[in-house]
Amino acid sequence: MAGANTPLLALRDVSVRFRTARSDIQVTRGVSFEVLPGERVGLVGESGCGKSVTGLAILRLLPPDISHIDGRIEFEGTDLASLPEPRMRKVRGRGISMIFQEPMSALDPVFTVGDQIAEAWIAHFPERADEGRERALQALAQVGIPLPARRYSEYPHQLSGGMRQRVMIAMAIVCEPRLIIADEPTTALDVTVQAQIMALLSSLGDRLGTAMLFITHDLGVVAESCSRMLTMYAGEVVEDCGVDSALLRPRHPYTSGLLQSLPGHAEPHSRLVSIPGRVPSPREMPAGCRFRPRCAFAEAPCEAEQALLLVTDETMPRISPMPLVPRQVRCVRAPSLELPGTVAA
Repeated sequence: MAGANTPLLALRDVSVRFRTARSDIQVTRGVSFEVLPGERVGLVGESGCGKSVTGLAILRLLPPDISHIDGRIEFEGTDLASLPEPRMRKVRGRGISMIFQEPMSALDPVFTVGDQIAEAWIAHFPERADEGRERALQALAQVGIPLPARRYSEYPHQLSGGMRQRVMIAMAIVCEPRLIIADEPTTALDVTVQAQIMALLSSLGDRLGTAMLFITHDLGVVAESCSRMLTMYAGEVVEDCGVDSALLRPRHPYTSGLLQSLPGHAEPHSRLVSIPGRVPSPREMPAGCRFRPRCAFAEAPCEAEQALLLVTDETMPRISPMPLVPRQVRCVRAPSLELPGTVAA
């Protein structure tokens, strides 16, 4: 088992390529980050930046016939990228679970929700298969579903969107994994249900000591639930820092742009701030800094490929007692830029 300061999950220079009839397409490049035991990390960025692909790559859920993973994905010291498939199946659900974006697509419509939750338990503990129903009922109760014995026998279409999302969480926690990857866990839910789901995930993390990787474009979710934030753009991690650091003093122009684009940041009746342009296609990645065509601070040094730089935040004002997380930024101009955040220091 990993110690408190030993990474539970560590991605080392991970790149994902998809094979097509014409050529290989690289969709992520050199992704490196760590998740400590019990830590909550947010992975943010616009749609098309490679967030979900990274989550699926960790669990080796990308189609093997058209995808290839380079680099190392270390979970409790074992490289998942090179693990034989039979051993990888033992990791999924038991060591690492995933909550998918759309529960109606992820849940099987022809099986009851209880049987689908119990199936995860039986797959990992076949010698205790007779406990499957009881464990599924416990998981349903843990996620706040009323009358779990009744819901056990219902089908996905009989449940509301919020209930289906809770069922997905129950499936993720039934085997008590050490890490949960939550891919847009509150997408398409109303604000009240979103708050309930996030409170539920936070309480489960506190109670079970489970580490969580939240993949989201909702910076509010990250601000409220995570201690660390990874900003991803065009298949690369461009900033890795504590949430406080990101909110008060973002050091990459893209992180600052995301924060400035929040509707609540704008003055009443003023024009909303937006980042010009769009995320480039994997087939049309610009040379040098991939954010350069959209960046108002681009200069000649930005035309070269950017490496992650270690930037100190020792003099930064604090808004929480959490210890400072070392910050890495993929921007040659980061040490000299003063970029606006989303809250006043």
